[in-house]
Formats: sequence, C-alpha cells, structure tokens
Amino acid sequence: MTSNIAKTAKDRAMTASKPLPQNVDETLALLKSGDYIADRSLATALFLALKLRRPLFLEGEAGVGKTEIAKVLSNTLGRRLLRLQCYEGLDIASAAYEWNYSRQMIEIRLAEAAGAANRDALASDIYAERFLIKRPLLQALEGDIGGAPVLLIDELDRTDEPFEAYLLEILADYQITIPELGTIKSDAPPIVVVTSNRTREIHDALKRRCFYYWVDYPSAEREREILTVKAPEVGPALAREVVAFVQKLRQQDLFKLPGVAETIDWAEALIQLDKVALDPQGIDDTLGVLLKYQDDIAKIKGSEAAHLLQQVKAELAAAPR
Repeated sequence: MTSNIAKTAKDRAMTASKPLPQNVDETLALLKSGDYIADRSLATALFLALKLRRPLFLEGEAGVGKTEIAKVLSNTLGRRLLRLQCYEGLDIASAAYEWNYSRQMIEIRLAEAAGAANRDALASDIYAERFLIKRPLLQALEGDIGGAPVLLIDELDRTDEPFEAYLLEILADYQITIPELGTIKSDAPPIVVVTSNRTREIHDALKRRCFYYWVDYPSAEREREILTVKAPEVGPALAREVVAFVQKLRQQDLFKLPGVAETIDWAEALIQLDKVALDPQGIDDTLGVLLKYQDDIAKIKGSEAAHLLQQVKAELAAAPR
C-alpha cells in the first residue's frame, strides 16, 4: 500500500523557481553564488549526485565545509532545508516519525463514550495519517511548493550502527515503510547530503547507495580565497599570514587540527583586536580560537608559536607576489 502523503510531491517540484545546474561549470557557479569556494572535483561529485538523484556522502575532518554545502544548496536553489542532526541514541521516533499517542488515546476514549464497538474500524482509524508526527526524514519525502527539499543528515558517524540500517531504504528508494500505514514513497526525491567526521567507519552498504567525496583541507591559495569571501574585512597581508600559519599548524602532531571555520573565526578575532599583522603575543592570546584542546594549546603556545611565525614570515617574504 502506498500512502497519499507524497502524491502531490511531483506537482510541487514542477513549480521550483530555480532549476538544478546542468553541468559542472554551472554547479561551480551555483556554489560560488552562495559564497562557497569549491574544488572542481567536489562540484563534479555534487553535479552528478543532483543529476542522477543520488545522495551525496561527504566525509572529512570537522570544520572543512561539509555541512555548509547543504545550506548553500538550500539558499541558492530556493529549497527548504531539513536538517537531521545525528547523535548517539538517535531513533526512528526522532528521525522519521512517531504516533501521537495522546491524541490516539483521546480518540479511543471518545469512541468508547459514543458506544463504538467495532474494534477493527477503531484500530484502523487511530493509525490514520492525522495522528502521525512527521520528523525530518518523513518530511523530506513530501516535497514542497518550491521543489524537493534539501535533506541534511549531519554527522552520521555520531549515531549507532543500527540506525544506518534504517537509512538504507530511504537512501536507496526514497521511501519509508510504516508498519501500521504502509509504504510512503516520494515521487520527487529530496536532495540528500550526508556528512561524517569519520569518528567511526560508516558501513559499506550505506556508502554504496551514495556518491562519495572526501572533503580535504584546502590549499593555501584556496583558503585565502575562502577567507576573502567569508571575511572581506581582513586585509590581504594579514590574510596571507593567517592562512600560512594555519597551514603550518596542520603539519603539526595535534589532537585536533584547525579547520577552515577556525581560520575564518581567528581572522575575524584578530580584526577585532585591531591586528594588521601576526605577532607572537597576539597568537598566544588567541590560540583558543584556533585550537580546541588544552594539550594542543600548551604544545604550540610560546616558543613553538614564535618559531612557526618566524618560518611563515620568512617564507612569505621569499615568495613571489
């Protein structure tokens, strides 16, 4: 049995105000219009996922811009963003649906008060769609006036492995089976972005249903370009030093390397302190913006930070302008 819950999804998708990109160049332009500076390889993976209606699985370190891709797609395409933030213990009731038990009990009491004796009819009635509480996964199958929504399944590696098995039906067939109601299938599949920080391995069965892309730390040149877009108030000289110093930090043996998000935050923090260039004291005072673990801060703070800064300034001075 297929529910009526998604019957109008196809008609809604036809009214989408912004069409999907038709090639890789258009995908790059779409991302850039949302202030997202992407590699061509990432744009290619995204284009193919959109064109072939497959989920896009993005894996990489925290802070490299995986979640931001879904947000940019939602904004630039004019689609609703449905975000499922994953965590340990996440279950179907929180992710997909649950029954409104209090309303069902009221319905049963009203039926009893009215003298209704047909138990089969009552059981069928209390499992009608009006008693269904829809969570992000189920909402994503409904479509929208502006077209199929963007479904972000964020940090999947935080969930328990059994939850991955539940996602297989959704990611493969864009449908959810509800035992009491039947199979709910979308005629206009949502744009699905799945992210993982790789704190644990995701099962191959799930990865096979997606296009996979590893989002790596950007090159210095691309990170400067990102910083120019995200923090335009940072001058070019300070931006070069900030990016070069962060790139040096990523070569160190640290528990948690700084991501692009930390680079942007650090540059903005330095601007608030009226810094026009890096200096050892300024670095020591603001390391907590870049590094999130005390052991890492203690390792870099002081002489090591000064040594790295000396290297950065020497390399930048020797580099062609």
